[in-house]
Amino acid sequence: MTKWQTVVFSYFCSMRQYFEIHPNDEQLFKQQLCQASRNEGTAVILDGNGFKASDCIETTNNYDFIAGLQSVDSCSDDIEKLGAFHDECQDWLLGFLAYDVKNQLEDLVSNNPDRIGMPDMHFFRPRYLFLNDGKSWKVGYLDEMDTKDDVLNYIQDLNHICLVEEPLENIKLNHQVSHQEYLQAIEKVLWHIQRGDIYELNYCMEFFIHDVDLMPQFIYQRLKEVSPTPFSSFIKYHDKFLMGASPERYLKKEGSQLISQPIKGTSPRDSNWFIDNSNKQYLRKSEKEQAENIMITDLVRNDLSRVAKRGTVKVDELCGIYSFEQVHQMISTVSCQLSDERNWMDAIKTSFPMGSMTGAPKLSAMELIEEFECSKRGVYSGAVGYVSPEGDFDFNVVIRSILYNRKKQCASFMVGGAITNQSDPQQEYDECLLKASAIMKVFNIKN
Repeated sequence: MTKWQTVVFSYFCSMRQYFEIHPNDEQLFKQQLCQASRNEGTAVILDGNGFKASDCIETTNNYDFIAGLQSVDSCSDDIEKLGAFHDECQDWLLGFLAYDVKNQLEDLVSNNPDRIGMPDMHFFRPRYLFLNDGKSWKVGYLDEMDTKDDVLNYIQDLNHICLVEEPLENIKLNHQVSHQEYLQAIEKVLWHIQRGDIYELNYCMEFFIHDVDLMPQFIYQRLKEVSPTPFSSFIKYHDKFLMGASPERYLKKEGSQLISQPIKGTSPRDSNWFIDNSNKQYLRKSEKEQAENIMITDLVRNDLSRVAKRGTVKVDELCGIYSFEQVHQMISTVSCQLSDERNWMDAIKTSFPMGSMTGAPKLSAMELIEEFECSKRGVYSGAVGYVSPEGDFDFNVVIRSILYNRKKQCASFMVGGAITNQSDPQQEYDECLLKASAIMKVFNIKN
């Protein structure tokens, strides 16, 4: 049995009360919260897995773990209503924006087939909210619905949840796009680049598994073990799920500061230190990878300039190299101060979808993505995150993620990469398989 001590916080916000909790085993407690989602219609879990914020940016509200369970009220599909919903609630909202929200922001369409069927957007006000900043835990509850003792009883019930593992055998992975079809699609993209229609395009392809009965909570735990990342996420939306191991931040707002950290540039890890270091140095010095990253960093600068105070947009770090369990990544950091005439919703609407998952120019790239890709992206290359009562937020980029429809018993994941005039189609294909390697390990599938 996990024992709990409690300390009541004195402040009060939007009918949400908070008190401190002290789980003996934090990792076990995280698993129990995820398993508790089996009994809820809606849940969102965000886990930083102990990664620290980038040294080049000073922030104070850095949550390592956030979990919201049981929806009290929600807003779906229409991004124009999200700001008003938050104004009305004045509370924490957790949820996601699918890539196809682009159609509400620009004159675009999404007609490719969709295997999972998640809504384009869903945010909810959680009945139970669990927060960890890397130092302490607290739980927030709505006093019009629960007392502190009710919440303590709910927490104690978590101790009785069984953590069941699931054998994953004979999983057959299907390719929506064959190797040859991928190479042909990249040649078409390169033709558009050479004639000047675009400079860069992020092309993605889908892998899927039919007739598979999964326990998403276990899959998420296994994915975190195989590939711990600073922006992992779990969504339960009725019979649809996302299990994500994203290393990328889309956009964070803290006070008036906005921070975006686009990723472009990937090289493999290796158990041999000398090979691993060589791969890292290759990425650091690669002109091709730097060109991809700089193009998208410039696009992010342009997006943020539309909502920033004049003269405040800056590149805090360009082409920094960061290492994760499966890959080395090239990451840049762009920040600015939000204009006094703009609000948090303006920041999202002017920068979504994120440039690292579209290309440049963004609108032309998105039009060609719809033409050349064979699957609707849905939540993939969208964003998962939270909005605080004050209108601060933090959202990831949904990559390295598994989507699952329990009713259809179909799992899906997508991988992609940036195509520029320096791209070699076969090398781009190999990089996609590298990015898919963590998910293949989860399902015990060999490349």
